[in-house]
Amino acid sequence: MHSVGICGSDVHYWQHGRIGDFVVKDPMVLGHEASGTVVKVGSGVTHLKPGDRVAIEPGVPREMDEFCKTGRYNLSPTIFFCATPPDDGNLCRYYKHSASYCYKLPDNVTFEEGALIEPLSVGIHACKRAGVTLGSKVFVSGSGPIGLVNVIVAKMMGAAAVVVTDLSASRLQKAKEVGADFTIQVKNESPQEVASKVESVLGCMPEITVECTGAQACIQAGIYATRSGGTLVLVGLGPEMVTVPIVNAAVREVDIRGIFRYCNTWPVAIALLASKRINIQPLVTHRFPLEKALEAFETTKRDATEVSRTLGTGWDQSSTMGSGCTCSSPQPDTDLRVHLLQRAEKGYERRAPKVGDGAQPCE
Repeated sequence: MHSVGICGSDVHYWQHGRIGDFVVKDPMVLGHEASGTVVKVGSGVTHLKPGDRVAIEPGVPREMDEFCKTGRYNLSPTIFFCATPPDDGNLCRYYKHSASYCYKLPDNVTFEEGALIEPLSVGIHACKRAGVTLGSKVFVSGSGPIGLVNVIVAKMMGAAAVVVTDLSASRLQKAKEVGADFTIQVKNESPQEVASKVESVLGCMPEITVECTGAQACIQAGIYATRSGGTLVLVGLGPEMVTVPIVNAAVREVDIRGIFRYCNTWPVAIALLASKRINIQPLVTHRFPLEKALEAFETTKRDATEVSRTLGTGWDQSSTMGSGCTCSSPQPDTDLRVHLLQRAEKGYERRAPKVGDGAQPCE
């Protein structure tokens, strides 16, 4: 592996041992935003060879179920997904993955950009689900990494104006840097007041709202802000149960849509990056070698309000040994790996990933 991003979900698993119904019951290797260099492929792999630079899509269907048949494999209940219990992630030196979900990177797309395709894919999937098109007026709630990629993608898809709200002035500055037309720093306003401010700066109510925080008040503001007949897409995940003005949404025919990860986005994302029509480098705020992975996690946890993406990188080509398909090389010392470390009283210990971690074989 060459570059692996640290996501908020990685930190959440590390600190809390679960996200919703996904509960860590055994030590688990983290990481799902990744790129690397192929060192070995299975006998049936023809589209990749050793030395190829690849980006890794972390979700791999285990069976051809009804969701896969309709192209929505992200909804398959049995899907393998990196760093989602019980499946290990790819924040390590070597990693085996299904060749069908390893995508060759063009020469002008860097390893870092390859790793950032994962969060970029969230934005692509969300904006497609929202129906962003030429001339759209879009409200993005939250200016964290996922909010930023939604701004980038919405502008790329032709949005005429994008307004972003957040509590943090520095995060809103990042939103301006990646293309937001307007920003609003939220303080103690009610959801209705936030909606009114969004309408004021846009000159109209937005047809589309992309909610990236999961906070109850922000979901409420999203419903109030969205134009009648418009669409609210829920990207951020918060509490399982929230109170929302559902009658307001119903009588105004505001469609509320969810998204779960992404599907069929890697080729689009790679093409966009290769065209150089988008820039996702502002998402990277820190870089660490794998040996300093714990420091990287601590930094991400400590600076959660400011850090966009922390990448584990730092090896030259001679020492970067990754696997985009399979790797039969000996596992390195476990000291070089990042694992989910629960509190000592729970009795969890470091370990190397299990052989046969659930990913489909390449052969």
